[in-house]
Parts: sequence; C-alpha cells; structure tokens
Amino acid sequence: MQEQPFKFSASVIWFPFLTVLTLWIVFWAGVRFHLDLETLGIYPRSLDGLKGVLLSPLIHGNIEHLYNNSIPLLMLLAALRFFYRDQTFFVLGYGWLLTGFITWVIGRASYHIGASSLVYLLVGFIFFKGINTRYFRLVALSFVVVLTYGSLVWYIFPNVKEGISWEGHLAGLLVGLVFAYTVKTPDFVKEYRYEWEHPDYDASQDKFMQRFDENGNFVNLPPPESEIIEPEILPSLHSTSTSHQVYFDAQRNVYVIQPKKTS
Repeated sequence: MQEQPFKFSASVIWFPFLTVLTLWIVFWAGVRFHLDLETLGIYPRSLDGLKGVLLSPLIHGNIEHLYNNSIPLLMLLAALRFFYRDQTFFVLGYGWLLTGFITWVIGRASYHIGASSLVYLLVGFIFFKGINTRYFRLVALSFVVVLTYGSLVWYIFPNVKEGISWEGHLAGLLVGLVFAYTVKTPDFVKEYRYEWEHPDYDASQDKFMQRFDENGNFVNLPPPESEIIEPEILPSLHSTSTSHQVYFDAQRNVYVIQPKKTS
C-alpha cells in the first residue's frame, strides 16, 4: 500500500488527558473520603483479588507514585493514539486485562496497584512494533521510546527496588511484546515518487544519467555511426521540389534532418 499519513486529531490530546485525569480523581476521592483503595488491587491467586485485574491501574499509594506514572502515560498514550489509531483500544483494553491477569498468576502475596503495568505495556508495544514494521517513522518512534524509557527495563527484575510490583512490570512488557507481533497494522510501505528512489534503481540504464560522464560532466554526443540506420526520404511539406533527409538512431529517434535537393 502507499505511504499512510498519520493524521492528527483532537483525540490525541483528550484521550491521554482524560485517562490520566481519571487516575487523579480516583486518588483525590481516596484521600478526601479516607477510602482504603489499596485493597482493591490485585491480590495474586485469590478469588477476591481478581477484582484488581480491572481496578488496580486506577489506584496509587501516594502522590509521588501517581505523578511518576502520569507523565509517561500522557506521552505514550498520545503516541499510541497518533501512530496506531485503529489499534489503540484493542491494545489498551486487552492489554489492561491480560497484564492484570498475568500479575494475578505470578505475583507475590501482596496487593499490586498502580498504572505502571500499563506504562510497560505501552513501551513494549510501541518499541517492538516499530522495529517489526521497519517503517522509518515508527522505527524512529521506537528509538525515542527506548532512549526515554529504556532504564525501566531494570524494574522487571526482582529485588531491584523495594515496594515495586516487578511482576506487573514484567507482565506488561511481555503482553506489549506479544501484541507487537500479533496485532495487525497496515503494511507501511513508502511511496516512490521518482524512479531513482527505488532500491533496484540502476543509473547505468537511465537515459538521462547516460548524458553524464564518470566525473559528472554533461555530455551530449551523437550516437555511434553503427547505430545510424539508412536515411529515409520524406516529402517536403512545403515544396514538391525539395525533400528532407531524416536519420534515425537505433531507438527510432530523430538524429539529423537535412534538406536534400532533388533534380
């Protein structure tokens, strides 16, 4: 297919903004009304803890925890919505559920809360999908993501930092990786506007390039004599007493036109 333009729309702004605003409203409600929201997180291998698969990304332990997740979510959700518009809700919706469920399966016996699992989901999907497509804009996006959030990879390992859910981070990254290779996106192929842009372009076969020597100097030499075909006599358009002698080269292009007198 031809090159697909990435069109900006208002949803690139409002969708990340409303998502993060929801996290702040939930946090404010918990503080304002003294709610013990942490118990709504994922508690692994407990039937009651399954509710956290839906609710845990909305819950944060303190304002620092919430702030640290808000900035990456704003940036990554905007990138997801702009570059992968049709896949946005599939990746986020199913990624949310699968990440939570995997955390419920492999997690420690503790409440797992926070949207950091979604951050790892988005980092994994955007990075690996861009590399997989090999499309220059998406590859560039992948490098921006890895340069900005590459250090997050350390937090998928246990005992790196006390109090973090490395299981949730690992689950999010794995789900993002799987989605990168299974979620269908358009085949982004660059549209070639000129012949010389094609990978198999051969300059030696280009009629225009043949007019230049190896030093780049323009030459306009007549074709070799061996390529001249016997002249053809055409009647004059203006006189019956004069005809024109027309030479053609091997490609039937006019080479020389000379008046020829007839007796």
